[in-house]
Amino acid sequence: MIVFINDRPIRLVGPKATSQLTNSLKREAFSDYDKIVDARLDILKEDALQGHLLVLNTTPATIEKLVHLLQKAKATGLSSITLGCLDKSACEDAIKKPFKIIKAAGGIVFKGDKMLLMFRRGVWDLPKGKLDDGESSRQGAAREVEEETGVRVTVGDRVCTTWHTYNLNGNRILKRTKWYRMSVVDDRRMTPQADEGIEKLAWFDQKQTKLALTNSFSSIRYVIDSVNELIKQ
Repeated sequence: MIVFINDRPIRLVGPKATSQLTNSLKREAFSDYDKIVDARLDILKEDALQGHLLVLNTTPATIEKLVHLLQKAKATGLSSITLGCLDKSACEDAIKKPFKIIKAAGGIVFKGDKMLLMFRRGVWDLPKGKLDDGESSRQGAAREVEEETGVRVTVGDRVCTTWHTYNLNGNRILKRTKWYRMSVVDDRRMTPQADEGIEKLAWFDQKQTKLALTNSFSSIRYVIDSVNELIKQ
């Protein structure tokens, strides 16, 4: 599970993956982590929220402390956190607990080798939105793409699931979005949905997409990286 809190990726891994991480750290002189905290031995503090952080022996109590720190700290130097959980399921429940869960779906739409991106509220984004009652994720993803862009699509494989946080009317929201790879059926009526704050739409090739992603969200970069990995397979 990966959760984006304040647009910072927080990855939760279980005991087996944690063991692989720690064995790798022992073998290598350098690692991808700037700081490593063992939650059994150290209290997680704000000054640890720097660079790429690895927290070992994470429990639900560690999660509670971390979410509290992330809510109050600016943590401008934080790039990512990996949480090595003693009980992954319990830690996932703990990270969801402070938030209201909203279920959504979205699409990565392809037209040949080009990808559909939208410019909304000052950043490049992908079409997505909240599911209607009784609607499946696949149905909701196709509907949201057509509503937000005017493009009719066929829905392919599910690419990944993201969780990201935001505040809405004083509520702390955790949105779960299931992402699907899609192909164009008809884009003759392609128009940005202005009442959703969408200013423009564009078909970008790989080079243009990479440039656009410098002005996007970490969660969107993760989705596009995931679909690119799927394409390579």
